[in-house]
Amino acid sequence: MVPILLVLLLVLVLFGAGFALKVLWWIALAVLVLWVVGFLVRGTSESGSRGRWYRW
Repeated sequence: MVPILLVLLLVLVLFGAGFALKVLWWIALAVLVLWVVGFLVRGTSESGSRGRWYRW
């Protein structure tokens, strides 16, 4: 009984990790798109401030 529970727990953890990683990839892709769009929009609208839209 215990080995079956351990296998089911392992499957559940791996499934959850795979789902979380897939969601993180989509979030990273969305952030990258927003960064590129913000860089392009700010870069064309403000030529005097070196075109940076972030404050680092």
